[in-house]
Amino acid sequence: MNRTIKLLMISDTLMSTGFGLIAPILAIFIKENLTGGTIVAAGLASTIFFIVKSIVQLPFSLYVDDHDNKRLWLILGAFMITTVPFIYIFAEHINLIFVAQIIHGIGAGILSPAWLGLWSINLDKKHESFEWSLYYTTSELGTGITAFLGAIMAQILGFTYTFILVGIFSFVGSLILLKLDKQRETTKAKYNYHYHKKRKLKGYY
Repeated sequence: MNRTIKLLMISDTLMSTGFGLIAPILAIFIKENLTGGTIVAAGLASTIFFIVKSIVQLPFSLYVDDHDNKRLWLILGAFMITTVPFIYIFAEHINLIFVAQIIHGIGAGILSPAWLGLWSINLDKKHESFEWSLYYTTSELGTGITAFLGAIMAQILGFTYTFILVGIFSFVGSLILLKLDKQRETTKAKYNYHYHKKRKLKGYY
């Protein structure tokens, strides 16, 4: 497994694991702690995130496919997402949660295409299935475990400390992306192009 794949996997696992801490409790926080907070508002907050992310990521994916700056956009998206749990800390009205969800959606819409692009062009040949499976296993196990731990932490220590821990996880995950090699998104892509072209000429397609 090459260094770029390891860094992408570790970063995303930290970020998804961190947000896993608040996955089961965010609706409770909204309903019990915010002015205007209801179950309906909690559902709307989730909807806002997914709608914004969907609007951003598809056209943005076309952009990053044509440019060699995936690393830059990946880092920008990650740090945008990192601000979200800290915004939660200062929220007193549901409207600020909606703003946070918009920021989260934009950040995720930028991060996802860039992450998938870098991941795809850096997969090790003949190990693609293993590396994809390892990624999903680590991220899903981490998210599953922290969902339970986050609920315990929120009950014992409160929401603020839980949000801070989420922010720390996400911040560390974002910092890891700074270690990505700037050349990997161009040199590896050229290698993959010639690799697949060679396979096509040999009749594999």
